[in-house]
Amino acid sequence: MKTFKKIYIEITSVCNLACSFCPQTERKANFINLDAFTAILDQIKPYTKYIYLHVKGEPLLHPKIDQLLDIAHSKGFKVNITTNGTLIKKNMHKLLGKPALRQMNFSLHSFDGHEGSENREEYLTNIFTFVRQAVEHNVLFSFRLWNLNKDNITNMEKKRNRVTLGLLEKEFNLDYKIEEKVVPGSGVKIAERIYLNQDHEFVWPSLQAPEDDGKGFCHALRSQAAILVDGTVVPCCLDGEGVINLGNVNTTPFSDIVDGERANNIVEGFSRREAVEELCRKCGYRQRFGS
Repeated sequence: MKTFKKIYIEITSVCNLACSFCPQTERKANFINLDAFTAILDQIKPYTKYIYLHVKGEPLLHPKIDQLLDIAHSKGFKVNITTNGTLIKKNMHKLLGKPALRQMNFSLHSFDGHEGSENREEYLTNIFTFVRQAVEHNVLFSFRLWNLNKDNITNMEKKRNRVTLGLLEKEFNLDYKIEEKVVPGSGVKIAERIYLNQDHEFVWPSLQAPEDDGKGFCHALRSQAAILVDGTVVPCCLDGEGVINLGNVNTTPFSDIVDGERANNIVEGFSRREAVEELCRKCGYRQRFGS
């Protein structure tokens, strides 16, 4: 049986922001219900211990995020959540003390990526307030600033990032400037269980993007898989529109889907360092993270 380091479960396709780096999904607005979530966990239990509650959408918009965490804990899963952080104050009480919660990633670049963002200091203060309390429950944290330009970061971006990094340095009493320590594409530890990661801007793969030679390796369906909010299984967390539809867990068992012909063709193709799916040949992350 295949096993995965992690499986992404999208609990909502809805987001409260409209960031420049994240194309709005053309899929139907949807929130997973508790029964569907429970059924998915039962299906994937033999395959992984770690679930990530996102693909597209903002997880903290889910009105029953606390109950989803309780269900995950009852089934023996550890949960990672990636959030833009704007709703953390409102949802703090639903997250604190939840034993299933393993890690939270805050996409701090969302603040500048969303045109209507206001009051950076208040935004970060709310996040810091939560982090101070949750770290006592052994939750891991990653602050993400994924807004570097591949050619060169603009002066505006430098100024914005410096304000954000300055507030981080003040909050965690750092005696150095974070830019002196962090390397793009990797992280720096700024406190116990707390890390900062800077990287280039996230680019979602698209069928409208240019196609490359299709050479390279990817961990899709080898170390990860993803399930969209409607039950559609896709090879990885980058297929945010369900282009590579491998099947639906509401009608076909997850075990049959990940061992199906199309899924196996993808895995075997990457074993040959070959992308067999069109979307994969238009995905820059294959060259970025493949080996």
